[in-house]
Amino acid sequence: MTTTAPPPWRFFATTVREVRRLSPSFVRVTFTGDDLHHFADNGFDQRIKLIPPLPDGGHDHLPTGPDWYARWRDLPGDRRNPIRTYTVRAVRPDRREVDIDMVLHGTHGPASRWAAAAVPGSTARLMGPNAEHDGTHGGIDFRPPPHTERILLGGDETAVPAISSILAGLPSGTRGEALLEVPTDADALKIKFPAGVRVTWLARNGAAHGERLIPATHAAVRRLLGDQAPTPAGALSSGAPSSGAPSSGAPSSGAPSSDDLEDVDVDAGILWEVPEPTDVSRFYAWLAGEAAVIKTLRRHLVTDCGVDRRSVAFMGYWRQGRAESD
Repeated sequence: MTTTAPPPWRFFATTVREVRRLSPSFVRVTFTGDDLHHFADNGFDQRIKLIPPLPDGGHDHLPTGPDWYARWRDLPGDRRNPIRTYTVRAVRPDRREVDIDMVLHGTHGPASRWAAAAVPGSTARLMGPNAEHDGTHGGIDFRPPPHTERILLGGDETAVPAISSILAGLPSGTRGEALLEVPTDADALKIKFPAGVRVTWLARNGAAHGERLIPATHAAVRRLLGDQAPTPAGALSSGAPSSGAPSSGAPSSGAPSSDDLEDVDVDAGILWEVPEPTDVSRFYAWLAGEAAVIKTLRRHLVTDCGVDRRSVAFMGYWRQGRAESD
């Protein structure tokens, strides 16, 4: 008799157990469901899918099975549940609970409308990592090489849940900086992080996206990489590496140069570059948020500072002026 191996991802039928307002811009939604003890707790920036119900029909038309996505795409628009990506904030398998921190930014999109109206008893489907699967699930983009000594995390409010989860899972001896740009001063949350990581909340208070994050990132890079200003052809820290350790950032043989950094049209394409862990540097950066801002930071690190692009992860979570799409 042939048995089918459990898939890495699966659907979970859930209801809302609790909604807790964390700040003017953030709400924590706690989901519960009969099968959530099978939701894998992978930590870091684990991406999952949130599928709100349709106003008329709930989840009655949501396909399941290996070919669910193709069948979902073929559905008429009024029967196609919206699907949005979020980061897991906490998993409690023993209590069959999953927390997701959501940004409240109006009611223009289906997930935003659902979050604004969510109360205990509200329903949603989650598509997440299956603990019954014996293997890698995917959906984690924070993947620093094992020899990493200094990290840089940065993003706007859409990246705050991911950065908060990453910080909570870092080893106690981790060194680095985390920069979190949020709408207001009141959005600075109480989060856990290692003592060696400097966490800075950057309130826009009406300023444009990136106006606080971009200069703060430039300053943080200078602090993390030392006083000797790096260049595309230069090493990123002084001193020779110890025997057997990777270099601290100087381009190695075969490393992509700054000239290889292609231009991404963030209005037409997706800015999403997550390299496989490679011991080319002891510095690692993870940046996510509004695509145009992240594109600016990407070019600064790789072109201006000479950081090996295999040591940085850049993700354009959203694009200002572009509506959510299914």
